[in-house]
Amino acid sequence: MKAFILKIIEQIKKLIVLIKAFLALPVVKRVLSYIILFCNKLKAPKNIVWYKKIPYWLAQFIVGVFLFLILVDINFLWLFGRSPKVMQLNNPKMSVASELYTSDNVLIGKYFYENRVPAEYKELSPMLLNTLICTEDVRFYKHHGIDLQSTVGIFLSMAHGERRGGSTITQQLVKNLFKTREHYSKGLFSYIPGLKVLIYKTKELINAVKIEFFYSKEEILTMYLNTVDFGSNSYGIKSASVTFFDKKPTDLTIEECATLIGLLKAPTYYSPVSSPKNALSRRNTVLDQLVKYKYLSKDKADSIKNIPIHLRYKVAGNYDGKALYFRDAVARELQDWCKANKKDIYRDGLKIYTTIDNRLQILAEEAMQEHMKRLQTRFFQHWEGQAPWRDENGQEIKGFIENLVKQTDTYKNLVKHFGHAKTDSINYYLNKPHNMIVFTYKGDRDTTLSTIDSVRYYRHLLHAGFLSMDPQNGFVKTWVGGIDFQYFKFDHVSQFKRQPGSLFKAFVYTAAMDNGFGPCDQITDQNITINYTEKGQPKSWSPHNADWAFSGRSMTLKHAFARSVNSIAVQVAQKIGWTKVIQYAKKMGIKSELQNVPSVCLGTSDVSLLEILDAYSPLVNGGYKVDPVLVTKITDRKGNVLFEYKPSKVKILNDETAFLMNIMLRAGLSEPGGTTQGLFEYDLFRYNTDFGGKTGTSSNYSDGWFIGVSPKLIGGAWVGSENRSIHFRTSELGEGLKTALPIYGLFMQKVLRDERLKEYRGTFPKPPKHVSKEYTCHTRLEPQENADSTMMMNDVEMEFDNPSQQPDIQK
Repeated sequence: MKAFILKIIEQIKKLIVLIKAFLALPVVKRVLSYIILFCNKLKAPKNIVWYKKIPYWLAQFIVGVFLFLILVDINFLWLFGRSPKVMQLNNPKMSVASELYTSDNVLIGKYFYENRVPAEYKELSPMLLNTLICTEDVRFYKHHGIDLQSTVGIFLSMAHGERRGGSTITQQLVKNLFKTREHYSKGLFSYIPGLKVLIYKTKELINAVKIEFFYSKEEILTMYLNTVDFGSNSYGIKSASVTFFDKKPTDLTIEECATLIGLLKAPTYYSPVSSPKNALSRRNTVLDQLVKYKYLSKDKADSIKNIPIHLRYKVAGNYDGKALYFRDAVARELQDWCKANKKDIYRDGLKIYTTIDNRLQILAEEAMQEHMKRLQTRFFQHWEGQAPWRDENGQEIKGFIENLVKQTDTYKNLVKHFGHAKTDSINYYLNKPHNMIVFTYKGDRDTTLSTIDSVRYYRHLLHAGFLSMDPQNGFVKTWVGGIDFQYFKFDHVSQFKRQPGSLFKAFVYTAAMDNGFGPCDQITDQNITINYTEKGQPKSWSPHNADWAFSGRSMTLKHAFARSVNSIAVQVAQKIGWTKVIQYAKKMGIKSELQNVPSVCLGTSDVSLLEILDAYSPLVNGGYKVDPVLVTKITDRKGNVLFEYKPSKVKILNDETAFLMNIMLRAGLSEPGGTTQGLFEYDLFRYNTDFGGKTGTSSNYSDGWFIGVSPKLIGGAWVGSENRSIHFRTSELGEGLKTALPIYGLFMQKVLRDERLKEYRGTFPKPPKHVSKEYTCHTRLEPQENADSTMMMNDVEMEFDNPSQQPDIQK
C-alpha cells in the first residue's frame, strides 16, 4: 500500500512539472491572459445588492461549464481521457461479422468476435422503433442528443452519491460505439473518486450533440439497434431476432419486440432463456410503456401479457453452419491477404464469395458419413478384442496409450497439481471414470469413461478427408476435412500429410510419356535391385509388388499403371531418373518436400490430399497447371470490391502427353485387373460421363487413397488413422480400393443422380491431331493352368485397334 501511495505521489509530481512547463509557454500565457481578462469582466460589482449579482453568477457558471466541456473534449493535459475524433464520429466503426457464401449464393457461416450483422432502417418495423423509444428515450424526437430533464436528474443523483440511468438513445449510442467507459478512455482525473462518472457522462453529452449533428434520427435509431448487446452472443437487432425467434426484425410480433427491447436493461438478468420469469415481467413492463404513451391499447396489452414467451432459441458460434472444415480453411487462406490489406474477417463485416457448391458439399458430407460408418464397424470387428496399434512386425506396441495420455491436458494438469513423483495419485485420476460426451456415428453419446479409456476409444477411430474441384480452373467444389468437425478439427485435406503410395505413379508415367515412352510400350514384371547413394552412404533397394510376386512377363505401361504394378513403375523411374520424376511432381503441383531417393516413385514422401489432387488436374484439363481456388471475391459491408480472383493457367504439359496420361487414368476401368474397377459397383455409367482414376495404398495399409477423374469434376479421398501404426492387416480390407474409393463412388453416384447437377456430367474431348504414340492397345489375360485363387496370369497378349502400329521397342 505504501509503495502504491508513493507511486501516486510521484505521478502527481510529474504532472505538476508538466503543467508548469505547459503554462510557461508564451502562447499559453497569452491565451490565459485573455481568459482572465474575460473572467474579470464577468465579476459582479461589489457595491450592488446580491440579487443583482445573479446574472453575473449565472454567466460565470455558463462560462465555467463551457470551459470544462472544452477541456474534457480536448483531453487537456491527458487529464480526462481521449474522446472520439470528428472523423470517427462521421464514420464510426463497429465489429461486424463477415459472411461466407457458396458459389450458388448460400450463406454457410460467419466469422466474428461479436455476432453482429447490421440491419437497415427499412428492416426495422414501426412497432419495434416505438417500443424502443417508449422504453429507453420517450423524448427522443424532441431533443438534440441531450434530454435536459433527464440530465438534471442524473446530476442530482450524482450529488447524492447515487447512480441512475437517464441517458438518451444518442448518449447510449456514443457509449456503445466508442467505449467511452473503457480503460483506454480514462484520464488521470478518472482515478479520483467521484470524478469518474462525471467525466464519462460529460463525454457522452458532448459527443451525443456531435452525433445528432452528423446523423438523422432514423440513422441514430438504426445504429443504436445495430450496436446494442442482447446477450446470448447476439449483437444488434438482426442477430438477436434470429437467435431468440429465428426471424427477421420486420417479422417480430409486438410481444417479441417487447421481449428484445426489455433485454437491453440487463441482458443476463432478463434473459428469456436463463431467467424466464424475469424476462416475462420485464416484457410486460415494456408493454405498459407502450400503453402509457398510447402506442398500444390497454385491452390489447392485457391480452398480450397472457401470452407466454415462445422462443426458437439458437446461439450462433463461429463453428455453426455448414462446410465447417472449408470455412476454417478459408480463414487460414485469407490470413496473408488480411495482413497485407489491414483487414480482419472477424470484425470488418466482409462478404466472402467462395467456389464451394453447396449442393455438392451436402452430397460429399453424406457420402463420407455413409461409408465411414460402415468402414468403422468393419474396423471394430477386424480388431475385436485386440489392440490395433502394432509395430512393423505386427506386435502390439507396449505403452502406446499411456504415452498418448501423457500428451493430454488432463495429465499435464495432474502433474502440475501433484508433481511427477506422485504417480499413484495421477494414475488414480487418469483411471477414474467421469461423465463425458463422445463421438459415435449414431450421434453424440453421453457416457462414463476414464481419461485413459477415452483415449483408447478415440484411437480406434479411423479418419478421412475428401476434396473435389473443377480441373479446368482449380475451383474447389467440396471440402470435407474429417468425420466430424465438432470433435476433430484437424483438417485431413490440407493440414495432414501422408505417403500417397501408388498415386505418385502418375508423375512417374507423366515424366515417361513426356520423354519418349508410350502407353503401349512393354516392360517385364521382374525383381529389380537399385543401388544408390544416400547422404554419402551406399544403399540398395529391392521393391516388391503388392502381392509379393513377379509374373516374369512383359506388359504394357498402360496395363501396369492400371494394375498398379510396382516393379514396372520402378523400372520406368530408373530409366528416366527419379530426379526427373520429382521435377514433374513439383511442376504439376506438389509443394511438399520430396526425398531424392529411388523409392520416391512409389509415393514414400508425405503429401497432402489438396496438393496431390491439384497435381492431377493437368492430366484432365489438357496439360494446364491451375492452383486450387477457394475465394473468388471479397467485398466490404458497402459492397465495394476488395478482391476479385483473376484466372491463371500455365501450360506445363504438351497436348499429347496430357492426352496419353488421361488414357492411362481411364485404363484402370478397361484393363483387366484395373484397380479402379471398384467404381463399377456404383451407378455411374448411364449418364454419358467418362471416368478414370488411381488408387494408392501406403505400407502396412496405413493409408488408403483414391483419386477419381471426370471431365468436369475430379475428387480425392484419404482414409486412415491419425497414427500410422493403427490400420487394417489385409489388402482385402485396407487397400485404397476398399477404404477410399467408396467415398468417391458414393459421392459421384449422388451427383449424377441429381438432375439439378447435370453441369457436372460430360465426356473427355477427342484426341489431339497427330498423336505420335500408340495408345489403343488392350490387354487380354489368360489364367495359368492350376493357378491358385490369386490373379496370376500366364500369357499377356496385346490387341491393337490398328495392328500395324504395334510398337517394336522395349524400353
